[in-house]
Amino acid sequence: MRRYHGYKHNFQFETCRKHYNGLKDRFETLASSRGIYRSRRGIFMGVCRGLADYFDFSVFWLRIITLLLFLFTGFWPVGVMYIMAGLFLKMEPVSPLRDEDDAEFYDTYSHSRQSAIRRIKKKFENIERRIQRMEDTVTSREFDWE
Repeated sequence: MRRYHGYKHNFQFETCRKHYNGLKDRFETLASSRGIYRSRRGIFMGVCRGLADYFDFSVFWLRIITLLLFLFTGFWPVGVMYIMAGLFLKMEPVSPLRDEDDAEFYDTYSHSRQSAIRRIKKKFENIERRIQRMEDTVTSREFDWE
């Protein structure tokens, strides 16, 4: 039995890692840019209903196809992919997104709630500063009500 140490082993590891990262990047791009979400009204994790809504397909038939694939192939390919999709896909927004700003805010909120809270806090601080400047102008001695 021959063992490979060093270059060949590292090469195989790096190849697998690049392949995994490439798949992960493609899946995240598909999930974030095109609007595939997990449904909040789904039975188990909302993956089938979310895919059916996105592709405008019947939820019933998609669930039947998924169940048949699960029964015929076993847990490994279909079950693992379903659970991974349930973990990686974002939940659909509670209210429909009206424009690009709403979509951008939802994406930042779903990735990092702290950054979204900081953005909202910064907006309110800006509004508060503007109101204070208006109050200072109106209440100053130089202001004349005409």
